[in-house]
Amino acid sequence: MKKDIFLGLIGFGTIGTGIVRLLQENEEIIKKRLGARLVIKKIVDIDIETSRGITVGRDILTTDPQEILDDPEISIVIELIGGYEHAKHFILDAMAKGKHVVTANKALLATFGEEIFTVADERQVNIGFEASVGGTIPIIKTVRESLVGNNIRSIFGIMNGTSNFILSKMTDDNKSFETVLKEAQELGFAEADPTYDIEGIDTAHKLALTLALSYGKRVNMEDIYIEGISDTSLQDIEFAKELGYKIKLLAIAVQHQDLIEARIHPTMLPFDHILTNVNGNYNAFHFIGDASGSVFLYGQGAGMMPTASAVVSDLVDTARDMMKGVWRRVPLRSFPEKNIDDIRLLPMDDVVTNYYFRFSAYDRPGILSKISGILGNYNISIAAVIQKGRKQDGIVPVVMTTHPSREKDVQQALKEIDALDVVGGKTVLIRIEDNRLQ
Repeated sequence: MKKDIFLGLIGFGTIGTGIVRLLQENEEIIKKRLGARLVIKKIVDIDIETSRGITVGRDILTTDPQEILDDPEISIVIELIGGYEHAKHFILDAMAKGKHVVTANKALLATFGEEIFTVADERQVNIGFEASVGGTIPIIKTVRESLVGNNIRSIFGIMNGTSNFILSKMTDDNKSFETVLKEAQELGFAEADPTYDIEGIDTAHKLALTLALSYGKRVNMEDIYIEGISDTSLQDIEFAKELGYKIKLLAIAVQHQDLIEARIHPTMLPFDHILTNVNGNYNAFHFIGDASGSVFLYGQGAGMMPTASAVVSDLVDTARDMMKGVWRRVPLRSFPEKNIDDIRLLPMDDVVTNYYFRFSAYDRPGILSKISGILGNYNISIAAVIQKGRKQDGIVPVVMTTHPSREKDVQQALKEIDALDVVGGKTVLIRIEDNRLQ
């Protein structure tokens, strides 16, 4: 039996530090579970001088990644530098040399996964990426293994902790988006440039990978409808509460026979929805399988030790396969590569859901009848109306919710309504997921 399995770590930042700490602190329990010792032989980083608060031998630190890539003793390479060009180069080079790879790089896999997964198959090596979706939550293992016998009917997910933290604080503390974003940056929940988080791009990376695993499809992330939270206002959060909803940045995938509906946007959820009370920087995923029924997974989607936990699970899985003399037991994308084809997405225009509208209407007689008349012309049925609030410059907010309506009809109706001389400014639209409005 192999006693030591040697690892090479590229990227000694927050997550890399967490992995080293976890392997040190839980060395004995990991060794007992695996039957071998996971040993970090080399660590590569551009900064090998700054203390990480843990003890590592000076001789294992280097700035040269070739010391890992060219070392025949190192069996598994951990890539944690993020980004595209360099990370892709290191991963492909490692696989070309017959090394297995573990990464948390969701952006890379969502963008270049087709090439990387194909090379992994050709070279007969494994690539673990549990940490790339949901941090510590075992999303990939659940879809790839636990739900393997299911046709997955739908996926609803809060997949970005930064956006969820911001919306939670806005809702609970009545603070503006700008104020809470600054607070999130000070606490380390948001990057200095938060664009990927608040505009839904990070969520799209995760949804693209989840779709690929769930349906055995090649997914172009750019084909997924994406809308971020930067325009979400306190006014709409307050109206949502009055109507019995909270606003979440939601990733949605629904199966429609051979088409998949895939979209990401701020969504109103009823107070009693399973995802509504997922707050702070937590993530949650709600799967519905035809056999399993409802499956709910919840936990920290980022952070040093939660992400390190997911990376170490991939290391142990890969090491177990190595010790059994197999290069990979479970297909990377849940399906054998030869069975994977292109996904067919339902056009956003054809999506049917419920809607919240906030019109900026001049306080004049007949405004409600004009708006409702146009909505009726496009087969949009009104579920509720709120007309109240302080008048500003002669404008008062008019809020409506709808029964299920088609996106294309909604967009055309709003274009016509916004052109009315009794409406000042662009109408606010937020989609609603509420079965009671069917």
